[in-house]
Parts: sequence; structure tokens; C-alpha cells
Amino acid sequence: MIIRTRLLESPTVRHGFFTRRGGVSSGIFASLNCSLGSSDDFDHVHENRRRAMEQLGVGADALTTVHQVHSPDVVMVDQPWPQAERPRADAMVTKRKGIALGILTADCGPVLFADETAGVIGAAHAGWRGAVTGVMEATIEMMIKAGAQKTRIAAAIGPCIGFASYEVGPEFPAPFLAQDTANAVFFRPAQREGHHFFDLPGYLRARLTAAGITRIEATGGDTCAEPERFFSYRRTCHEGEKKFGHGLSAICLAP
Repeated sequence: MIIRTRLLESPTVRHGFFTRRGGVSSGIFASLNCSLGSSDDFDHVHENRRRAMEQLGVGADALTTVHQVHSPDVVMVDQPWPQAERPRADAMVTKRKGIALGILTADCGPVLFADETAGVIGAAHAGWRGAVTGVMEATIEMMIKAGAQKTRIAAAIGPCIGFASYEVGPEFPAPFLAQDTANAVFFRPAQREGHHFFDLPGYLRARLTAAGITRIEATGGDTCAEPERFFSYRRTCHEGEKKFGHGLSAICLAP
């Protein structure tokens, strides 16, 4: 049900990358779908979120999420907000104990951050758009403003779509190569002419390293290729379905 990294394990920081197992949803959403924006049963999603927070040792009302829009925008969280009032952003930072920062993904990269010494944590939704426009770097900068030090920040990359599953069209490499031609290393020719495979987890790690983060861990796991473990937008589309669930990744400072 939950994947943890050694890097973020500590007495004061709790975190988890939740798989799709261990919830109450059924059908295409089975079983730990945590997205209230899906067409899943509202009560089922609330119970799934409650179960996830139970694993972190906090109440369901501690979970704070944003309206994710594939942007580089980050917000500081001082207290949980109502679901209907959540801001449009793709990352959060907090110094408040007991607030769980939650990221919802179905192929994009969830990235959790912590400076245990400063008591500052962050969470970012890093799809390719957010990553290429700097959502992780913006999260790091906001953490530093809140008292973190770059040399102490640990970053964990959760399960996301893998290199072998992420085929992209001919227009896709352009924004990456425009920033740095060295980004060509994250693309590999696909069988279809003009198409490539894109290494999202490798790109996320490289961006973190370039930003000065030296403590990085990746959980591994290909969301598209592992239907028993993960939700996947791409896989669901390939199967002709229009509905899909989202996995939750969350981090909090122990209350």
C-alpha cells in the first residue's frame, strides 16, 4: 500500500508514496483512488484519503492538496484549506507540524522534500511541463526562504511513468533542447518515425542535481507498466477508458 524511502525516514518527518492498493474504490478506480476530482464515489475517495493519513499518523483533515495545473507555482501552507478553496499550483511548502502535503499523480512525478533540521518540508507535482518550467527549483527556493539549507534538503522521487513506457511525439524534445542540448540524453528514438522515448525520472533527478541537491533517492516503479500497483493516465487511455484514478504521495512533520 505504501512505499517509503530511507532518505526521508526520520523521527520528525513522515512520508509515503501510496500505491493503488488498500482502499475501498472499485472498478477502474480500484482501490486507493485519492482524487476528489475524479468521477469516483465521493465517500470512497474520502475513506481512501483517511486510510492514507492513518498510515502517516494524522487525521484525514490534515491532508492538504492543490488544484494541480502543470505549472511551476508553489504555495506556502500555514493551515489546511477547504477542498473547494485549494489554490491553483503544483507544489507546497510548510513549517507547520501535522499538515500533510499531498500530491496526486497518474504518471507524473511526485517529489517530496525535507530539511529535517530546519523543520521544513515540500511536495511537488512534476510532470514534464512543471519540471521543464522549474517547479522543483521553485519548491527548493521557497523552502530556503522558510529556513531550510540546500545542503540539508533531501528529495525523494516517487513512482512515475518509466523510460520504456513514455513515447512522445516529434515536437516534444524542443523545449528541453532549447534549454540545454545536453538534455538529448533523456530521449531515445522510438520505432515510429520522429517519435522518442522520454526518461522522466532521469530528467527529474538531473534537474535536482543541477539545482544543488545532493541527497536524492528514487523509488523506481513504472506507473504505466505496473497496473496492479499504480494508476496511469496513459495506460488507461491506451485501453480505451476515459476515467482513471490517482495515487497519493504525502509528507508531513510529525505532530
